[in-house]
Amino acid sequence: MARELTTVDPQERFLEFFKKEKYRQKISQMAITGRESINVEFEELFGFDQRLAERLMEKPEDFLQHASNAAYAQLGIEDAEYAGKIEKVTVRIINLLGKEQLRKLGSKQMGKLVMVEGIVVRATPVRPMVMNAAFRCKRCGTVNHIEQTGQFLKAPPVCPSPDCGRDGPFEFVQDESTFIDSQDLRLQERPEDLPPGQLPRTLNVKLVGSEIVDIARPGDHVSIVGIVQAFAPSRPGIGKLRIFILHLDANSIEVLGKEPESRLPSQEEEEKILALAKDPKVHKKIISSIAPSIYGYDHIKEAIMYLLFGGVPKNLPDITVRGEMNALLIGDPGTAKSQLLQYVAKIAPRGLYTSGRGTTAAGLTAAVIREKGGSMSLEAGALVLADKGIACIDEMDKMRPEDRVAIHEAMEQHTVSVAKGGIVATLNARTALLAAANPALGRYEPHRTVAENISLPVTILSRFDLIFVLRDVPDREADAKMSKHILEIHRRGSSPVEAQIEADLMRKYVSYAKTIKPVLGKESLKHLSEFYLAMRSASEAEGSPVAITARQLESLVRIAEARARVALRKEVTAEDAEAAIAIMKRSLEEVGIDLASYKVDIDLIMIGRPKSVRDKMQIILSVLIEMEKETGMVEKAALVSELESKHKIARAETERMIWQLLREGTIYEHREGYLKKT
Repeated sequence: MARELTTVDPQERFLEFFKKEKYRQKISQMAITGRESINVEFEELFGFDQRLAERLMEKPEDFLQHASNAAYAQLGIEDAEYAGKIEKVTVRIINLLGKEQLRKLGSKQMGKLVMVEGIVVRATPVRPMVMNAAFRCKRCGTVNHIEQTGQFLKAPPVCPSPDCGRDGPFEFVQDESTFIDSQDLRLQERPEDLPPGQLPRTLNVKLVGSEIVDIARPGDHVSIVGIVQAFAPSRPGIGKLRIFILHLDANSIEVLGKEPESRLPSQEEEEKILALAKDPKVHKKIISSIAPSIYGYDHIKEAIMYLLFGGVPKNLPDITVRGEMNALLIGDPGTAKSQLLQYVAKIAPRGLYTSGRGTTAAGLTAAVIREKGGSMSLEAGALVLADKGIACIDEMDKMRPEDRVAIHEAMEQHTVSVAKGGIVATLNARTALLAAANPALGRYEPHRTVAENISLPVTILSRFDLIFVLRDVPDREADAKMSKHILEIHRRGSSPVEAQIEADLMRKYVSYAKTIKPVLGKESLKHLSEFYLAMRSASEAEGSPVAITARQLESLVRIAEARARVALRKEVTAEDAEAAIAIMKRSLEEVGIDLASYKVDIDLIMIGRPKSVRDKMQIILSVLIEMEKETGMVEKAALVSELESKHKIARAETERMIWQLLREGTIYEHREGYLKKT
C-alpha cells in the first residue's frame, strides 16, 4: 500500500472503513438504541489501513474529527431522519494494540492516543458541562453563541450586532445553550503492576458524553483509551506555572470486571489446569506449591489453599451468606507469619497486603474527601479494592481499636457502609481476610485462653473461620530440619523445595476454579451434620460448655466447597467433608479448649471467657449478694475466705475474678476493702 497520504483524504478512508458490513449494521442500529457514538476496534482499523491507524495514534484530535465526520456522513446515508436529530457521531476507539503503563506517561505521550489500565479510586458525580454557550447582550438583547473549550466559561469579547458593538455586559442564557454530561475519575495503578517499594501513581481522567459517564465506580478495574493532555495550573495574581499537570481525556472506557477470572487462560494453560485437577494428589501438590521456601506448616498452607479458592456465596431474597473465608494466624515472633501473608497477597488474583500499624479505618473501608468545588466524594479503601480477592492484614493487634471496628462489617456482611459528610453509601467488599497477630505478652502462653493471649476483641475473633497458633517451641528434631532448610536457602540463593506448580499457573488455576460452584452431596451433608450434632450433644449435659455454634457449621460448608473447587468438582464429596472437619477440629483444639475442663468451649472465641470461669463468677456474685443482704457492705477479706471454705475456690483465683468484675463495673468498691454489687 504505497499510496502517498497527501493524495488521500483521511475522511474518505474512514468513510470506506465505515462502509464495511459490520459497521454499516452498527450505524443503522444507532437510531433504535438512541446512541450517539460508535465503537471501533483499533485492530480492525489497523488491518484496514495501517498508515491511517498510525496517524490516528499520532494526531488523535484531528483524525478522530475526520472519523466522526465520516461516521456522521454514513449515518446520513443509512438513516437520514436520525442524522437530522443529532448533531454529530462520536467515534470511540477500543482496545489499542499495546497499553501504556500509568507511571510511564510523560511529555512524550502528550497529545497522543494511549490505552491505560488501572483501578478507579474516586469518581465525582455526573455534572453537565456546557459545549455551546448562548450569551445575551444586556444593552441590545442580541443572542450570540460561543463554542466552549478549556476549563472556564468564555463570554464574547464584544456584541456581534453592528448597531451595538459594545463589550457587554452579557448574561448567560441556559435554555439556548447545549450541555453534555461529564465526570472526573481518579485512576490508580493496579497493585499487581506496582514495582516493589513504590507509591502507586494516580491520573485524573475526564469523561465527556452520556455513554461513558457513570460506567465505572470506585474499586472497578478499567481500561481507558484517551488523549494525554496537559494543563498549567494557575496561581491567582501570579499567572500560570511552568510545571504542567497530565490528565487523560477519555475517548472510551471499558470495565474489565471485578472478576479476576475475566482473563481466561489460553488453550494450552487450560489443558494443564484440567490435567492437574484429574491428579488424585492435586491437593498435596497445591499445598506444597504454597510458599515453598517456608518450612513446614502444612495445616496452615492447607487453610491458605481453602482461603484462595473460597466457598460459594448464597444470595437469598432475605439474606446473603458469604462464600469467602477468613483466617487468623496468632504466632510468636519469627514464625514467618508476614512472609506467608505477603506470599498470599502476591499469588491471589486480587491480593492486597497492609500492616496494622499504619492502617486507618478510612484507609481500609472508604474515605469521604472534599473536592475542590466543595462537594464530597468517596474514595475506595483497601477492602473495597480487594473485592473478590484476598486482603492480608499483618499485625492486626497493633491497629487502633476504633480503626479495627471498621473490619467487623466487611468480615461478616461483606459490605462497607459509610455515612459521613452527607454521603450515605454501601460498597461491596466481598473479601477473604487473612490476618496475623502477635500474642499480647510477646509469646503465646499455653495456659492462658486465646482471648487473654491476644489483644483482639472477641467480636473479631468470632468472625474468623479458622484460627491457628504458631508456636516456637524448641524441639531438637524439628529444629535440625528447619536450620538445614534455612541454611540451604542462604547457600543456594533459591528454595531447596521446588514448587510443583509455578506461581503464574497457580494464579490462573485459582481464577479458573472460581467459575465452578460446587453443591453439597448427600454423603458430605451426612458427615457435616453428624459432626455438628455430635459436638452439640456433648454440650447438652448440665454444666457442659457449648462446643460449636452455627457459625462454625457455615465455616465447615465453606471449607468443604473450597476443597471440592480445588479438584474442579461440581459436587462436594464425603472426603471433602472429612478434610473440612479435620482442619476445623485442629483449629478448635488450638484455640477453643477450656483449660480448666479440657473440653472444647466455643465461648472462648465467641464471648472471651470459658464456661468454667463464667460459673465461678456466678458463684462469687451470688455469695456477694447474700452477704450484702446481711451487712450492707461486704468486706473483701471475708468474701475471699467464705468462697475458699464453702465453695473451694482458691484465693488467687477469687482475687483475679474480683478484679475482672471490678474492671467490668459489675461490682464496685464502696470504700477501700469493701465491695458492693452495682
